[in-house]
Amino acid sequence: MEIGHNGFAAVLHASGPDPELAAKLQLYGRFVGDWDAEIIAHAPDGASHRATGEIHFGWVLEGRAVQDVWMIPRLAERKGATPFPIAGNWYGTTLRVYDPTIDAWRIWWIDPGRSVFRHQIGRARGNDIVQEGTTESGDSSRWSFTEITPHSFHWLGEAMASGASNWRLVVEVLARRSMP
Repeated sequence: MEIGHNGFAAVLHASGPDPELAAKLQLYGRFVGDWDAEIIAHAPDGASHRATGEIHFGWVLEGRAVQDVWMIPRLAERKGATPFPIAGNWYGTTLRVYDPTIDAWRIWWIDPGRSVFRHQIGRARGNDIVQEGTTESGDSSRWSFTEITPHSFHWLGEAMASGASNWRLVVEVLARRSMP
């Protein structure tokens, strides 16, 4: 069977979660949909910069995974846009797959334009979701979804250099569901 360009999207996307794992998949499944984002990047010297972006979450791989696309600037503003100070120009995707063998999520972030590739493990921590892993340079990374409601969330991207004992806030995202 040959699958063309439109066929690829049809076999990747799913209409909802796999029924056998539906309860576990809602940890990230609750984000499925479109989001407007305000991004705040924090430099090591204390300076901060703000920009707008967008995020899109959807079910993929027969409903066994959640995939998203995060972008700064917004799609309509990307052509000719200058990179966002500190954080750059994002256009990447995250694949989030629940792994019952560890009762956690395996997460891969891929941003080919910035050559950023991360693997993390995500779990619920109280009302939050915390993802932990390492950067390409070996530093620790922690990405958290906090203040989660059906219509908003606050996302924190933190890093800790090897040998350091404190997390440094690098980027935060204030997301609100897009209105249709």
